[in-house]
Amino acid sequence: MHWNSVSDFLAMGGYGLYVWGSFGLTAAVVAGEVLMLRAQRKNILLNLRNELLSERTLS
Repeated sequence: MHWNSVSDFLAMGGYGLYVWGSFGLTAAVVAGEVLMLRAQRKNILLNLRNELLSERTLS
């Protein structure tokens, strides 16, 4: 495809809203997944730390 201007490129032959909306939604979902994984990792590490500390105090 050849575009004569940036606005032609963004319009994507009339499908720009669908194309850029799809990219935007995908980026938002991937960013949300990364944030959720980071929070889950943090919780797991805190739980492991607490378990290790409680085992040390029992023995």
